[in-house]
Amino acid sequence: MTNEARDVLILGATGTIGRATALALLAAGHRVTALVRPGSATDLAPGCRRIEGQATLAADLTRCMAEARPDAVVSCLASRSGTPTDAWAVDHAAQSVALAAALAAGVGQFVLLSAICVQKPKLEFQRAKLVFEAELMAAPIAWSIVRATAYFKSLSGQVARVQAGKPFLVFGDGQLTACKPISDRDLGRYLGSCLTDPEKRNRVLPIGGPGPAITPLDQVAMLERLTGRPVMIKHVPLVLMDGIIAGLSFGGLASRKLRAKAELARIGRYYATESMLVWDGARYDADATPEFGEDRLEDHYAAVLRGEVADDRGAHSVF
Repeated sequence: MTNEARDVLILGATGTIGRATALALLAAGHRVTALVRPGSATDLAPGCRRIEGQATLAADLTRCMAEARPDAVVSCLASRSGTPTDAWAVDHAAQSVALAAALAAGVGQFVLLSAICVQKPKLEFQRAKLVFEAELMAAPIAWSIVRATAYFKSLSGQVARVQAGKPFLVFGDGQLTACKPISDRDLGRYLGSCLTDPEKRNRVLPIGGPGPAITPLDQVAMLERLTGRPVMIKHVPLVLMDGIIAGLSFGGLASRKLRAKAELARIGRYYATESMLVWDGARYDADATPEFGEDRLEDHYAAVLRGEVADDRGAHSVF
């Protein structure tokens, strides 16, 4: 692994993962520029240069490349809702615009944050991500595609429910799914390492946090240890979700709003039934899912319970 400093343009720097990635890049000695929406009041990582522009506009990306003159682009862009319109606009089109601008500017490297769920695509945002992954792999540029597993924030939505004395919701028996969640900080460091580690170049890289794999019932056990009291569990039948999806899909034949809600319900069902681990074509394999970092979900839960970490899921909120 080389330690040479790079000029890096980061896209999606105002999200929690983007900010953590910018911090990791700066800590590694890189010079970091972020493209942010005009007028955005979001604080960037200290030491990160700011250029205003829309990541979806070719003219803004071209201008940004000319000003920043990056050696590499790290893209943490992702659609906020996952609905088809947002997915194809951001997970595909915006990424394609960024890649085209990078190629035109002679940028030598492109690191993409993707998601491990694209290995079993059933949803529009997954298909959009895969189309861009294929474009990136075919482009004349050094690339790394990081398919991250579950994030801490995506598994933290029920902490407030438990604090309020409400039951923890599980689908089926609570052991349908498992994951190796990774923190923003560890994921940011991993993305940064792709710039200088030749072994990560021109590869698709599934990555999770330190094991073992965690089920929803394991999350309940963590919260019981941390709160010192039993946590109630409410089992939600999958047929209930199927009924909701069917109803919204029928209504969506005449309503764009209901079509979007149906897709959100399908996204919820996907995560309720599919593990965020490496899929070998027949089963999810925890042992084959690479691990990185030191942060653990239980410590994150403890910080949430102490009020040190806020619920920042935004449009990704399910519960």
